[in-house]
Amino acid sequence: MQLAFPGDGVGDAVLVDPLAEGLDLAPLYNLFRDESVMKVFHAARQDLEIFAIEGGVIPHPLFDTQVAAMVCGFGEQVGYETLVRRIAKAQVDKSSRFTDWSRRPLSDAQKAYALADVTHLRDVYEYLAAELKKSGRTKWVEEEMDVLRDPATYRVEPREAYRRLKTRNPTPRFLAIARELAAFRESYAQENNVPRTRVFKDDALLELVSLKPKDATDLGKARLLLREARKGAIADGIIAAIAAGAAVPKDEMPEASPQKARDQINGALADLLRVLLKAKSESAGVASKLIATASDLDDIAAGAREGDWAHGWRGEVFGQDALRLCEGEIALACKGQNVKIIPL
Repeated sequence: MQLAFPGDGVGDAVLVDPLAEGLDLAPLYNLFRDESVMKVFHAARQDLEIFAIEGGVIPHPLFDTQVAAMVCGFGEQVGYETLVRRIAKAQVDKSSRFTDWSRRPLSDAQKAYALADVTHLRDVYEYLAAELKKSGRTKWVEEEMDVLRDPATYRVEPREAYRRLKTRNPTPRFLAIARELAAFRESYAQENNVPRTRVFKDDALLELVSLKPKDATDLGKARLLLREARKGAIADGIIAAIAAGAAVPKDEMPEASPQKARDQINGALADLLRVLLKAKSESAGVASKLIATASDLDDIAAGAREGDWAHGWRGEVFGQDALRLCEGEIALACKGQNVKIIPL
């Protein structure tokens, strides 16, 4: 873990090795709970998931520079290196990014790389916080931080894990098998303390649902499955999960959301919503994916009237006009490079 505190240079940053024998992280968790100290992260979600699960603590107060940068017009999921270059006018050496971080001792190059990852974070934070205050958008980022601070964000029940899968037009049987596979993957990942993608990724899961392998020979036909998942406990779990999903009675199968059915999406309306979102995001100087996703737009075009896009600052920037467009209360017109909203 890399930590930096107020100061003027690399000497104000430290490294903490959680693999060190006998290390007690209680002081760190106490710092996370100290409401007098702002905790600044970049792209915090995966880090926070670790602290929430392992330590039962989520830092508060919290500021995510990636989220703030998206609100401040730096684009989609902007990287730390880009922010350091554009805001702090400095360069970050990324040559050690893909080295083996499990080996000990760490090399001097790895340590320098790790320290550089937080050395400029305070400058980036202070700049973005000032920009948010100037634009009156501090509350926007606070709404996003509320989601990151919510323990439910990191709590995944194995039987509900399939709901996070992105798939089009699934049948109830397809979802029944996907539910069993996702539940096995989630349980295995939690029990073995590994990322769920290390077990098998979403695209491999969906391929397995389609192939429905019954034994190791069938499993070998899966193109997207990792080599480690083709044998042992993972392979056995996959076969068992598929068999369980195939045996689920019809009245116990999950139902597909009607909002996801492709034949219910108004394609022309979805295209208009994309134009509206692009115009609104450019006008507000906010990354469009932070406002609404492509899936959100399809849901709206299929009849959805509720979602994150409809509330808070998203509703002000986009959601209210999206609903007005769906109800025929406004039209879109193009004048030069600009898209204008016309009340009807």
